[in-house]
Amino acid sequence: MNPSSLAARHRDALLLAAVLLALAALASVAAPGLQRTLTEGLIRVVTVLGLFVFVGQSGVISFGHIAFMGVGAYAAAWLTMDPAIKPFVLGGLPEWLQALSLPWWQATLAGGALAAVAAAVTGIAILRLTGIAASIATFSLLAIFNVVYSSWDSVTAGTSSIVGVPTTVGIPQALGVALLALLLAEIHRHSRWGLALQAVREEPVAAQSCGIRALRMKLIAFVLSALVCGAAGALNAQYLGVVSPDEYYLPRTFITLAMLVIGGMSSLRGAVGGTVLISLLMELLTRLEAGVTLGSTTLALPHGAQEIAIGLLMIVMLIVRPHGLWTR
Repeated sequence: MNPSSLAARHRDALLLAAVLLALAALASVAAPGLQRTLTEGLIRVVTVLGLFVFVGQSGVISFGHIAFMGVGAYAAAWLTMDPAIKPFVLGGLPEWLQALSLPWWQATLAGGALAAVAAAVTGIAILRLTGIAASIATFSLLAIFNVVYSSWDSVTAGTSSIVGVPTTVGIPQALGVALLALLLAEIHRHSRWGLALQAVREEPVAAQSCGIRALRMKLIAFVLSALVCGAAGALNAQYLGVVSPDEYYLPRTFITLAMLVIGGMSSLRGAVGGTVLISLLMELLTRLEAGVTLGSTTLALPHGAQEIAIGLLMIVMLIVRPHGLWTR
């Protein structure tokens, strides 16, 4: 394949990478508030790209991928915290784990790997189901994660937050992982595994009659997507410096799915574009909830307006453009 045809084939991915690089370059010389916003946005891009690898290619809506994000976040906390603090906060960890204090990139890789292992174990059972049954099973996975991590006091600090995670992630780190996630998503969707999974999504009976093993293709995508979401969770933990089980439960699940659905579930442009669009909307609504002063009057939206607005937008999009803003 000559370079021009190769570039044409991967044009969308190259364009999206250029956009992310441009945004990062602009934000690096902007005010600290904008830098924080972009860092959060890049972490969301990683999460939605992880969801896209599975949902976009298989067509199965997953409510459980934020659980994998949580697995990565807790792994990063265990691996990066000061060994002098761990016995007081996480006394149930093994001694070898209490003695570890890894740099951010090793913790991010480990968080992604642990999430991938969790996906491989759970996916063997969940992915035997199809349609709405599979989606409900992924929601059960999310609920199980929340209960386990909220109750395992000696290892996760229970419903209390784990504090003291080194805040070593900023724009460069988040951008680097976002570009790697974009590369992985692009490689997978053009690989034989991605194309086979797309065939299963469109014509499951015909695909299986041609020898495509649907369960294997789904499991590969499920594990890869969990790897990316786990890395996003590790980044998020090392950006915020705090980890709690409710951070990786229903609200984040709703927002992440809204980004993918509004942008376009089966489109790489949709995954990134939807994330950018909803992130900007969230930032605007957050500022409006805090209040805007006009002369002697302060106008503020009621608390929860952000969730209501995104929910209404998603309903409208499902009616007007059910395939999202970008369809390829």
